[in-house]
Amino acid sequence: MSRLAQRVEEYLTIRRALGYKLVSEGQLLASFVAYAGQACTDTVTTDLAVAWARQPASTSDVYLAGRLRAVRGFARWLQTLDPGTEVPPPDLLPNRKFRPTPYLYSDADVASLMAAARKLSPPFRAATFETLIGLLAATGLRVGEAMRLDRSDVDWEGAVLIVRDSKFAKSREVLVHESTLEALRAYGRCRDRFCPSPLAPSLLVSTRGTRLIHPTVHGAFRQILRGAGLWQDCKSDRPHIHGLRHSFAVRTLLGWYRDGGDVEARMPWLSTYLGHVDPAATYWYLSAAPELLALAAARLEIAAGETS
Repeated sequence: MSRLAQRVEEYLTIRRALGYKLVSEGQLLASFVAYAGQACTDTVTTDLAVAWARQPASTSDVYLAGRLRAVRGFARWLQTLDPGTEVPPPDLLPNRKFRPTPYLYSDADVASLMAAARKLSPPFRAATFETLIGLLAATGLRVGEAMRLDRSDVDWEGAVLIVRDSKFAKSREVLVHESTLEALRAYGRCRDRFCPSPLAPSLLVSTRGTRLIHPTVHGAFRQILRGAGLWQDCKSDRPHIHGLRHSFAVRTLLGWYRDGGDVEARMPWLSTYLGHVDPAATYWYLSAAPELLALAAARLEIAAGETS
């Protein structure tokens, strides 16, 4: 192992001990170490970092800036040990970072997605993805959280899913409706029939009996989008599987506004349920749907009228 590779391992170990997962950052830094090895150097310089960051062709400025940001974080730490390390300036590569408005799935959209999933082959693959889509829509779980669920993480009596070691190393319990539990029971019977000896203890498994992985899920979801007639060629407006989580949050907020309850007082409930560390991440959903903005504005006008 090179000196630079050893330093990367030390850096990742320290950051992960603080609760950061750094999955993509670890992959990027491993690629950077390999690039530095080809250049026959163990010293991080701005020129080296920028040359590596700009390697991918035909990709977005945001992705290139993200690559450089990964090296910059490592370089800032490494400079405390090696004064010869150069830290790339934060604005060296253009970064038009923005948070796009998510595609919000209607109930009809979710039904279409699940119907399209049922047409996948073989039948067990169809059952897995129909269940995954229904689970995400009904609970607002992150797709990675659903993939990591084990069969032992379902509390059938308490109607609870146990989400372990999620973002920022947090775990939580997610209450689910009886209809969701029944769908999971039906999937379990299907899994036991088609895959009686799975290779993983995961709740949802692939046709080979292994835990689902992101490339497999996203590839299947693109196929499902096309089958449901929801695929869009424009990247900025294209529906994504994470939109099911956004849709769940927006539906919850809409329900609270419509029933006349105190939405602000209830927001910590939603933050906890979704696993948000910062409540601001939950408040962002208020701007995600015009109907939400309209209801919030109407509530504000009523309050202003009562005050005056």
